[in-house]
Amino acid sequence: MPATDNRLGAYLRAQRARVDPRDVGLRGGGDRRVAGLRREEIAVLAGVSVDYYARLEQGRERNPSPQVLDAIGRALRLTPDARGHLFRVAGLNPALGPGSSRASVHPELLRLLDAFPTSAAYVLSPAFDVLATNGVAAALLSPFAGTANMVRVLFQHPQARSVFPDWPTLTENVVHAMRLNAGLFPDDEQIRALVADLRQASPEFRSLWDDQTVGGLTRMFKVVHHPDAGRIELTYQTFDVRDAPGQQLLVGTPAPGGRSAEALAYLAAVHASD
Repeated sequence: MPATDNRLGAYLRAQRARVDPRDVGLRGGGDRRVAGLRREEIAVLAGVSVDYYARLEQGRERNPSPQVLDAIGRALRLTPDARGHLFRVAGLNPALGPGSSRASVHPELLRLLDAFPTSAAYVLSPAFDVLATNGVAAALLSPFAGTANMVRVLFQHPQARSVFPDWPTLTENVVHAMRLNAGLFPDDEQIRALVADLRQASPEFRSLWDDQTVGGLTRMFKVVHHPDAGRIELTYQTFDVRDAPGQQLLVGTPAPGGRSAEALAYLAAVHASD
């Protein structure tokens, strides 16, 4: 396909040029030779690799997932109409974005979300997209706002290793579970695209993936260093729903009455008031 047909790349470049760096917390002026944000800045804000984003603009990557487009749209601060156009020039239906993902969550999981008012509860797809959260989970995951996929969070978000001090163990568990899902759902295009991208973009992911170890998400202990609430210790349990193959509910619960419970409650209250 000739470069003149690269509608997605042309649109991304035009929108990138319209974003004032200061609006996303970056320094403007100085040695910037062009208006707006640099490619690498959009990539970091969207939680994708610089190489992957460059290939999107250059027309060498033609099949971005809805989750990637939604993250890029957030990084570019697109309006709903502009976001819809982004999906259309990429050949996708705007309704595929994570903004509509809650409608695809099994009703039983949605009911369960609100059954854990003091725990962080969220629903994952087979490709580890966050489909829905309760208020506590939304507050806990707030450092990663704009990145809808937990595997991308772990391997591509700049704050992942500081927020998750047990990053090596956590990434092992997640990649092993991702490989299990890839076997359970061999036709899942989102899993295929995610694995292909991360194998190229992340040596750590590639090493874990090529190890061929398989394991489901089970009961685990996780430590979170939230930038606004400090250290939070949670015990996670995973629930499956037979009528929603591949969707999983993860519930992280602090020990009652402890410092982690207080920190989580504070965080949820602050997030609710924003």
